[in-house]
Amino acid sequence: MSKTIITEGDEGVQLIIKNRKGDRKKRNAAKDVSARSPVQVLYGGADRYSASTPEKMGKIALATLKTYAPNFVEFAQAVRLPGTETLPGFPAAAEKLVEQVTKNPVRAKEEDRAAWLAWSVYEKVADKLAAEPVEDLRIDFEDGYGFRPDEEEDKDAKRSAMQIAQAFLEGSLTAFSGIRIKPLSGNTYARAVSTYKLFTETFLNETNGRLPENFVVTLPKVTGKKDVKELVSLLKRTEKDFGLRSGSIGIELLTETPEVMKNGGSEIDSIVEAAKGRCTSIHFGAYDFTSALGIAPAYQRLDHPACDLARQYMQLAAARLGIRVSDSVTTLLPVEVHREKKLSAVQKNENRRSVHDGWRTHFANVTNALRNGFYQGWDVHPNQLSARYAAVYAFFYDQLDEFAPRLRRFIDASTQAVLTGTTFDDAASANGILNFFRKAVECSVLTEDEAGELIGCSAAEFRELDFERFGSV
Repeated sequence: MSKTIITEGDEGVQLIIKNRKGDRKKRNAAKDVSARSPVQVLYGGADRYSASTPEKMGKIALATLKTYAPNFVEFAQAVRLPGTETLPGFPAAAEKLVEQVTKNPVRAKEEDRAAWLAWSVYEKVADKLAAEPVEDLRIDFEDGYGFRPDEEEDKDAKRSAMQIAQAFLEGSLTAFSGIRIKPLSGNTYARAVSTYKLFTETFLNETNGRLPENFVVTLPKVTGKKDVKELVSLLKRTEKDFGLRSGSIGIELLTETPEVMKNGGSEIDSIVEAAKGRCTSIHFGAYDFTSALGIAPAYQRLDHPACDLARQYMQLAAARLGIRVSDSVTTLLPVEVHREKKLSAVQKNENRRSVHDGWRTHFANVTNALRNGFYQGWDVHPNQLSARYAAVYAFFYDQLDEFAPRLRRFIDASTQAVLTGTTFDDAASANGILNFFRKAVECSVLTEDEAGELIGCSAAEFRELDFERFGSV
């Protein structure tokens, strides 16, 4: 058995690789990396939802992008895309750079990587807004809807169900979808049950008992197992009444109360287990959570230390339970402050500044979430979509060129690293890089073919890679 020594990381650290003969396909268990993970979820009040909502959201977002950032230079500067601080600020110079990069992006990548990154992100965002602006949609009957007369909520439950059924039958429904009901506790219990039943019965009657894939019911303000068990009972009854496969209706749990964060977050395990295998993800409600802690409104932000602690508890639980996590919402919206038909130059500048401020704040929040392993988060306004997708694409694009050659060397060596003196002792870094590429595929940033091409293998070989099976010697 021969050895290959690869220098990696800090100076003096080496990976000592044992080269193993044989077919990697036989040694490595195949993994399904094709499962998709949405990077956002758009919450919208049930009173405003229609079958055309996602398309409308995309048009609004794209129009705002073209109005307030007509080229990649201005957009990069608006969101403060890292590494692009040197992009030209003068319009004439910016236009010239746009022309050069657009004409030859390959050359631009070699000569001005910052410009290439900004161009790539901008083009990808524009394409995304045109093709699939909304990945996950939640018809909201809770905070985004409020308290209304029973007759009005009954009407909206039926109407929104018919609209989403129309989208489903037409094939225009988002890849992930669902509803958020009111809490199944206290004085909202009866209203939540009624809305759920009206919505699901109307929808399933319209579709002849067919349910879209990745459909969930989001339960807010969960305080314990009782709430979740109540929801499971409702879902089981629906599945039985309409002949649906058991467990076909998923559950999302909103962790936004101090009760579910107690005991180091172990209560999260308890409420997820109460979902009986239906829980697909847990979502963080930052503002209910910080409010319950008595934090003053001015300091209720996503970057508050209390939010960091809660997200860490969520992440630890999710890793154990094999479910997704989703971050909360950015409340500063990228919207115009003046909406009159005729605007002065001052008002136009104020609109531009307001949109840019909202983009920049959202971009920063999403980037921070990505760095901490939260790949999905809430959006509540179409103009947030541009910053959301820009942060996701920038996060992956900025690192692919660094990690691809390293992973390719691991693959070529078909490796296991062993401890020798002070050298690196296992294949953890390789597995971390592999997981990064898998996440890029799950988040639809790369296809499996593109990931494989970057690291020098086929899509099938990419699916079969498994460094976790290597142990230290």
